[in-house]
Amino acid sequence: MRIFILIVTILVAAAFAADEEILPPLEGMQSLSISYNTPEQYSVLKNYMDVFGFDFLKATSDNVDVLVTADNVENFKTVLEQNGMNYTVVIENVKNAVTEEYITQQVERRVQAKLRGVFASGQLSFTYYPTYKEVLDYLDYVVKTYGDVASLINIGNSFEGRQMKVLKLSTGGANKKAIFIDGGIHAREWISPVTTLYIVDQILTRNRNLVKDVDWYILPVLNPDGYEFTHSKSSNRLWRKTRSNNGGSSCRGVDGNRNYDMEWMSTGASSNPCSDTYAGPKPFSEPEMQHMRNFILARKGQIKAYLSFHSYGQYILYPWGFTSKLPSNENELRNLASRCANAIATYRKTRYTYGSSATHLYPAAGGSDDWAMAKAGINLSYTYELPGGNSGFLLPPSEIKAVGTETFEAIKETHRYVISKNSSH
Repeated sequence: MRIFILIVTILVAAAFAADEEILPPLEGMQSLSISYNTPEQYSVLKNYMDVFGFDFLKATSDNVDVLVTADNVENFKTVLEQNGMNYTVVIENVKNAVTEEYITQQVERRVQAKLRGVFASGQLSFTYYPTYKEVLDYLDYVVKTYGDVASLINIGNSFEGRQMKVLKLSTGGANKKAIFIDGGIHAREWISPVTTLYIVDQILTRNRNLVKDVDWYILPVLNPDGYEFTHSKSSNRLWRKTRSNNGGSSCRGVDGNRNYDMEWMSTGASSNPCSDTYAGPKPFSEPEMQHMRNFILARKGQIKAYLSFHSYGQYILYPWGFTSKLPSNENELRNLASRCANAIATYRKTRYTYGSSATHLYPAAGGSDDWAMAKAGINLSYTYELPGGNSGFLLPPSEIKAVGTETFEAIKETHRYVISKNSSH
């Protein structure tokens, strides 16, 4: 009888194990930056895309950044060498880098808690990356402190039941032009949500004039479940997708930025639920993307600029992502992107590249910026890839304020353009 119970226990454990999500181990994982020159070299690299243990972070016309697990890294380097490709090891051991980030975060969080005293108000110091709870606490603090212009709109719940909140900054009045900003659609891009909050801080503490003629809608974390998952333990730090269940697969989540109903699945997206670029079973399968869509469409005609913050790479991108063809107002998009890039560079000479997503980064369909322009009628639609330095997604928290400050220069430029464009009509 005892043996029978033991066998049943083992079978049950095995069944659970088979159903359990397996994330690539970070121990010994390396971040490689690879240069390539020929289509043949690129097709060698392409063979590894969507393969477990390889995570392509960034691709340009002559360079890719990829994370490779310890068990694959030596063979992969050999393949690169055999095909005449140069590579640099940017992060020697990702686990060490993640652990270091975690420790830095915890120390800074404790220091700030002591400085503020026991009754923390929800205010942020912008010296560490906030958890989702801390993001919501900060939004509550903003509304309490700046209630004359700040209010919160609950736009719905995430798959796991977290409230999604849009912060509205407005001096009131009907039919005002608006700018919509979102961050955190990809969970691991931690610099994105905190930058949107830094923008809020800068508007409210130093630039109240920006609220006079324009309403602001800011959704700091578009993917709260994924974001919280990356904060829950260090082995989850590089998670990208939402956390929805994919029927019939132990792999969870959908790439929110492939889930929009705009040329869905036509290029640069995967139908494999285990892929980081899985587009979902259908457009807008994810509740988070549905809530954002409904919110924006309810304000169609009012929202004049859409800005989505990602990381990393220092790009200002505009439609289209699904084709190298350019939108009819490309001159206008390029002109404003150029002004924003120049404005960013005034702070500490950070250089941004600008252009259409498909031609300057890589072709990908189902993105929020393409949808915002084509379906929501927002002609000024941009994706910002914020800096990552040599750390990629693990940008040291000491960079938060500098990235926030230089990015805010682009925000002022966008505001100026929206005002001038719409007052002249």
